[in-house]
Amino acid sequence: MLAALTGGCSEHAEYDPSNQVGANPPLPGVHNFLAPPIQVPKYVGWQNGNKPKVADGLQIEAIASGLQHPRQVYVLPNGDILVAEANSPDAEPVTTPKQLIAGMITARSGKKEQGANRITLLRKRTDGSGQWDKHVFIDHLHSPFGMQLVGHTLYVADTDAILTYPYQSGETRISAPGAELTDLPDKINHHWTKALLASPDGKKLYVGVGSNSNAGENGLDVEYRRANVLEVDIATGGSRIFAAGIRNPTGLQWEPKTGQLWAVANERDEIGADLVPDYLTSVREGGFYGWPYSYWGQHVDRRAQPQRPDMVAKAVRPDYSIGSHVAPLGLLFYSGSNLPAQYRGGAFISEHGSWNRSPLSGYAVVYVAFENGKPVGTPKAAVSGFVSNDEKESYGAPVGLVQDTDGALVIADDVGNTVWRVTKVGG
Repeated sequence: MLAALTGGCSEHAEYDPSNQVGANPPLPGVHNFLAPPIQVPKYVGWQNGNKPKVADGLQIEAIASGLQHPRQVYVLPNGDILVAEANSPDAEPVTTPKQLIAGMITARSGKKEQGANRITLLRKRTDGSGQWDKHVFIDHLHSPFGMQLVGHTLYVADTDAILTYPYQSGETRISAPGAELTDLPDKINHHWTKALLASPDGKKLYVGVGSNSNAGENGLDVEYRRANVLEVDIATGGSRIFAAGIRNPTGLQWEPKTGQLWAVANERDEIGADLVPDYLTSVREGGFYGWPYSYWGQHVDRRAQPQRPDMVAKAVRPDYSIGSHVAPLGLLFYSGSNLPAQYRGGAFISEHGSWNRSPLSGYAVVYVAFENGKPVGTPKAAVSGFVSNDEKESYGAPVGLVQDTDGALVIADDVGNTVWRVTKVGG
């Protein structure tokens, strides 16, 4: 989290323990805004060979640039890397204050870009040059995000449906049309990304579906099957709500020691610079996590109407706060041996960054240690430098995370239009 970094050099960046991180974050009083403040750095991109800063013992290189809004990355068994290039679907007419705010953010950032609506395949050359070739793998998609390979079937989560494609190892393009497995909630005012994760036995898919509002202000009718993690049966396409009340669940991952499902969540805005903490949490089957009626357990949000004290009473408190407005979008439990020992056994989180607080928060990839299947300590910045020191200019922002077949950390940077690869020094 940028706001929590102390000291001058990001290579030695540490988190301030007094910040809102951990299992028991301090929660200030509610600040009701007529209109929330907007603090968005202007997009300038990576220029003159600049790149993100990394912590001691790490090095970073760009393996693909010139992409069109790369959001998610996925590694195939043969080492190829898939990149979903997408942005939100075509904008609807501005009818709500939140949509107006979104337009103001885009205007201030100076970055107006539609995603390519495709999946690009990256393949490392075998000539020892370290270069990666780009191939258009699947195109004509509709804001794709999540990707999962089960057997010889590739599942792609468009914003409105899960599609299936036949896959053969080594191919650089799929020309077969996608077949719909199941539809997904698709009326978009807010969250359009659909995170996707297969069960270990390959029989189920888990889908993160974000809310269609900040705190239910558009009415709960538009929230049907939203703010949920859905479970989809691969054999039939049938689905059910696995867990509910998570405003925008993304980065779905299995914790390797316990086999428990985990996610990161983007919480609600517009009630203060330090409310509400975004979080990392285990996702319990049948669990309800509060949205829109409460946050961080039983803290009531008075904006949600009608009030539901019965729902508040059963709201699950998240496991671990990662700070307010950091906008986590990617989660990776690292299991490799390429990175230094201090990055093994825990989780990397990509923080896309805030738009409504000063100083900024997020704009980093952080590492959270785990012990006995639970997060401990405070996050450590592994990759930072996505914004200028004065917070006026933006070079990039991290989204998807994946571990490649060599144990490197791969990062999709949707603002800098780059895919980065992080290894240990000399690796």
